[in-house]
This record gives sequence, C-alpha cells and structure tokens, in this order.
Amino acid sequence: MRVIAVQTLSGKVALVTGAAGAIGQAVVRALGKRGACVGAVDNDAEALGVSVDTLVAEGVRVSSFPADITSPAEVEAAVNEVEAVLGPIDFLVNAAGLLRPAAATSVDLAGWDATFAVNARGVFLVSTAVVNRMVPRSAGAVVTVCSNAAATPRVGMASYAASKAASAMYTKCLGLEVARHGIRCNVVSPGSTDSAMLRRLWDGEDRLAATLEGDPASFRLGIPMGKIGRPGDVAEAVAFLLSDEAGHVTLQDLTVDGGATLGV
Repeated sequence: MRVIAVQTLSGKVALVTGAAGAIGQAVVRALGKRGACVGAVDNDAEALGVSVDTLVAEGVRVSSFPADITSPAEVEAAVNEVEAVLGPIDFLVNAAGLLRPAAATSVDLAGWDATFAVNARGVFLVSTAVVNRMVPRSAGAVVTVCSNAAATPRVGMASYAASKAASAMYTKCLGLEVARHGIRCNVVSPGSTDSAMLRRLWDGEDRLAATLEGDPASFRLGIPMGKIGRPGDVAEAVAFLLSDEAGHVTLQDLTVDGGATLGV
C-alpha cells in the first residue's frame, strides 16, 4: 500500500491577516496543524484575542499582532514584531476582506475607498513589507484570498469585485517579478463560504436556497455541488499552495466555489 505523506510546514513562520474572521481563523488553524508558527493579524484586537485563545486551546502555535493593514506604519511595525518574536516570515496569507453591498450606481465614495483600503491597499502594503524581507532570503510564498467575484460580475458587489480583481492581479504581477528570487505568489478565490460576511447578505433561509439553486433575477448561477463552502475548504487550498507539494506553482488562481462559476 502506498502511503501518502501529509503536507508539513514544521518550522515555518506564517503571517495571516484577517485572522479574526472565519476564513482567516481557518487558515491559521490549517497552517498551525501542519506545524507552522503563525502571527495572526487583525484590526479588531478583541475579536483577534478570542480567535487566538481558541486556536491556542486547540494546540496551534499562534500569537496575536493587532494592526490596521491600511496603515503603512502599523503594517511595518507588525511585520517587524512578527519577525522579532517568531522569526523570519516564510509565508504570507492575505485573508483580510471587507464587503459593503451596494448597487454600482449607488456606491458612495466613502464605501468605495474603505473597500479598496482593505482589499487592495492592505494587500499591497502587507505584501510589500513581507516580500521585501523574503527577497534577500531567496525563499517564501504568498497567497492572497480573493473571490470568484473578481472574475464574474455580481449584482450589488461592484466595489467588492473590483477591489478583489485589483488584489488578484497585483499578487500575480508581484509573483512574476519575484519568481527569480524563489518566491511564489498565488491566489485562492472562494465562492459563497459560510461566514459572518456571507450571512450579512442573507435575509433568511430563502437566501440560502437562492444561493444554492441560483437566482435568475440577479443573474447568478447556483452551486453545482449543492452546498455552501466551509472556511476550512478555503484554508486547505491555501495550505496546499504554501506547501512544498506546490513548489512549482506560482501566478495561479485556484477557485474554491463548488463549481458556481463553471470553471471560468
């Protein structure tokens, strides 16, 4: 019988943004269970503390580093602190995200700016700070958690989709430029995933049915697999792209949406 080895990240240091959110916490858990030591970053210090306490109780090696990823000074300070406390960063996961639903013609400037500040500016600031430290070491891997909305138009999600498209292309361009330094940069694009962010979009169980079965009125296809994604589904994809098993994979966008965008 052939034995398939479990991916191991033992001895590695990871920085994960948005670590207080459902997907961010799942990513920290997945990396920690594989042996990585994780620096958890989020602007909500209280929620981050609760998340980290939960993970520590599960045996995950994780430390809390509250920071606003839209602030250059706070990002630089957080990255410095992570490396001072945990060691050189091997992996970066950009999992922070903000969604403020609004029709394309009704998005106000404040909402547009806030969405891009987290979803695009934050990815740029954190990636720059971390990758500039990876380059001299000629090693590292980055995964940006985007959305299938980055490539498929969604009703009421213009600013979100545009910001995610920006962060996806930034990550790929970054990966192209630093590939010669042995650094890989990839994207994971979830579809509807069970989280507080998704449930804020729902008005009741009828929205769950519409999500699974499709909603012609909003030009939305359903989910062929007939189920909502779990944060762990996204986290497993992230962990794979960071692992040695994906050592020759870079500039890719892995969609995790149960077939909702039909592989496009």
